Amino acid sequence: LESSLLTQPWASVYIGESSFLAKACFRDTGYILLISDLSSVWYENADIQVVEQRSKELNKRLTVHVSSFLHRLRILICPLLEGQPGTATSFSCHHIASGLSLHVKSELSGLPFYWDFHCCPAPVEMVSRHLVRPLIQMSLALQYQVQELTSLLLQKDAEIEDYRESEATLSRGRLRTEPFQEKMFQQNFMAE
Repeated sequence: LESSLLTQPWASVYIGESSFLAKACFRDTGYILLISDLSSVWYENADIQVVEQRSKELNKRLTVHVSSFLHRLRILICPLLEGQPGTATSFSCHHIASGLSLHVKSELSGLPFYWDFHCCPAPVEMVSRHLVRPLIQMSLALQYQVQELTSLLLQKDAEIEDYRESEATLSRGRLRTEPFQEKMFQQNFMAE
């Protein structure tokens, strides 16, 4: 499950008054949820036995197969991760000593459906693999892209200057641009 979670994008989610980044992966054999408020990172990795036990505790009136519970959880969580939580579903979270508790309240076959995600602090390696490394790689990729675009702009300015020196003129004066000033661009970018 965790390797499948690596391919899932982070999503910005709002639970009550709190803002989080989250991602999840659901299978017939369990689920894994990773959630962060950018100060802490929590996760829950629940296999089929955990889901079965918790479903019996929280939903005594529902008697469905564990795979149906997992399917229902996926149907409830995926819209939340896409920024469109269902109107018939409510989410709440509570910070507890051992981590973060995420409570889900909905309906299944006309009966109340409850679920609690019991998230504990994520290990450093998991945080590194899912959050830190991808952020650093993205930052490096963006820096490389800025360098490439800067180089391209400087080449375009040299080409335009060559046209001007050969007495070419613009047919529309509003298209005239000033030469790209790399240092000024960097200073303005940092100031912003």
